[in-house]
Amino acid sequence: MNQALPCQPPPPQPCACETEKAGEPMFDLIEALFFAYRDFVGDADRLLLRYNFGRAHHRVLYFVDRRPGLSVAELLDLLRITKQSLSRVLKELLGAGYIEQRPGLADRRQRHLHATDAGHGLALELAQLQSRRFARALETLPAGAREQGAAFLAAVSDAGADA
Repeated sequence: MNQALPCQPPPPQPCACETEKAGEPMFDLIEALFFAYRDFVGDADRLLLRYNFGRAHHRVLYFVDRRPGLSVAELLDLLRITKQSLSRVLKELLGAGYIEQRPGLADRRQRHLHATDAGHGLALELAQLQSRRFARALETLPAGAREQGAAFLAAVSDAGADA
């Protein structure tokens, strides 16, 4: 019989790799990641509502700000989305003055994306908001937790997997 998931994360439990039989799902880690992601993006979601933006706007603005000159094709590849998925979001960010397009120097058909000053400011405000959540969490953990957390997340992501 399945139990309903609680609205709040359960108290920490021993590492799933130590407590579960081989081949069984690591429900504790799965749930912890769901709750952490919900709350992590929720902070940004509330701020983005003021601008009538959503998570897709946040992702695009984040990577354009972090990688000035990123081409549209590179952004599509990085986010693993289609042109159609990006089109509306990019149009809104361009129209609102948070991102600007510049033609490529070698190939004028390419569009290179740059955050405007307003876009950089919003991206920074969002990053500081989410960084405060990380800082609060890290304060409760032993030294080296940031590096271990970063290594764990990299290993979970496809980018960290051995292909």
